[in-house]
Amino acid sequence: MKNRASFIIYFLIILLFLSFTVLGALAASEQFKGKIFNPGVLKPILTKTHLKKGMKAPDFSLPSISGEKVSLSQFRGKKNVVISFVPAAWTPVCSDQWPGYNIAKSLFEKNNAILLGITVDNIPTLYAWTKEMGDLWFPVLSDFYPHGAVAKKYGILRTDGVSERALFVIDKKGIIRYIDVHDINSRPNLEMLIKELEKLEK
Repeated sequence: MKNRASFIIYFLIILLFLSFTVLGALAASEQFKGKIFNPGVLKPILTKTHLKKGMKAPDFSLPSISGEKVSLSQFRGKKNVVISFVPAAWTPVCSDQWPGYNIAKSLFEKNNAILLGITVDNIPTLYAWTKEMGDLWFPVLSDFYPHGAVAKKYGILRTDGVSERALFVIDKKGIIRYIDVHDINSRPNLEMLIKELEKLEK
């Protein structure tokens, strides 16, 4: 009975977060109205990553919009890491997805996780875009030069020059525990991501 009550409470919390995420996304869409480029419906997935669960995640070091370089290895032994690759700044789905993670910040913290956002855009573009969206709590990194080098390492650089929309969950030992190379036209499921993070802390 106690377990059932706990499950119901947990389920309601997730529903609440998802509701806020949807509302946040709608607000972001309204805020960006007339300012973002809509590429239309794209081919959902163009590449197939060579990486698999259980493999060591490729290390990288990229510049962030804060001016500092951020490396995957700096979180080794300290934090679980979620890498969120999105295709391009100033586009509708990307402009909805990342602000949604602001609302879920406490769930990342609860599961001892850091989120790293990566696109192939340059720093000035990312700086202007994120300022328009409002401050994000996680590092935003530029995979601009060499163009898409990190996306290529992860096997998700599309033939059109942008990355796939993808999530990689990496544990504190640097091992990949979850991969979602997602339909580029839609946002990944936040509830599924949080469930995968919770597995790492059990």
